[in-house]
Amino acid sequence: MPVTVPPTSERIRGLASAAAPTHVSLAGSAHVARGGVDRAGRPLLLVKPGEPLHAVPASEDVVVTVDLAATRSLGGVDHPRGLLKMQGWAQAVPAADVREAAVTVAGRCPDEALFAAVEGRPGGPRLFRVDVGFVIYLTGDESGMLDADDYLGTEPDPIMDAAESMLRHVNEAHREALRRAVEALTGEPAPDAWLWELDRYGATVRAGGESPTLIRIPWPVPAAGPRDLERALGHLMGSCR
Repeated sequence: MPVTVPPTSERIRGLASAAAPTHVSLAGSAHVARGGVDRAGRPLLLVKPGEPLHAVPASEDVVVTVDLAATRSLGGVDHPRGLLKMQGWAQAVPAADVREAAVTVAGRCPDEALFAAVEGRPGGPRLFRVDVGFVIYLTGDESGMLDADDYLGTEPDPIMDAAESMLRHVNEAHREALRRAVEALTGEPAPDAWLWELDRYGATVRAGGESPTLIRIPWPVPAAGPRDLERALGHLMGSCR
């Protein structure tokens, strides 16, 4: 049978790249977290003075659990895409990697404390990186666990950035055409339709207003690159004609 959805590990890696840490737990207590996820899929945490991780020496690590949330903004309202819980070992980001880590965190969680973390002021904010041991995920009606090899050994969808750009464009400028296309394909009303996910294997549409459902529309052939994805999406949008 043809593949109609991304492999689970690829999908979770992609979700993680769009997620932001919300809480970090260590030594039996949980605290609000700020940060991002680096290109390798590891959580990055901005830790300020007085927070538990701040006192961990640079040469040591500590077991932590990081909760992350990914959302999708539709019409200015954020909707949950998935929740991730990553357990692993947190260690201070090496000095050579601090600037890159700060840039990554700024993309998800802008904070003036990042400047002080980059400068390495004594007693100031610090950046930590979590070496992932396993990942528990909850996305819609699906949940499960990935070990480190499955999670870290998989790359996100290689055309994910292009897909996200196309998704935003459709949701901002072509929602009526999307609604008509979905109704033509399914033979059912698709009120308040939004493009929810877009990847090389297909598109997922969220429709239904107060009781939304997700409708998966696979491509006949997986997209090999951004141009293929653009053509597949254009064919979908033109299916109502």
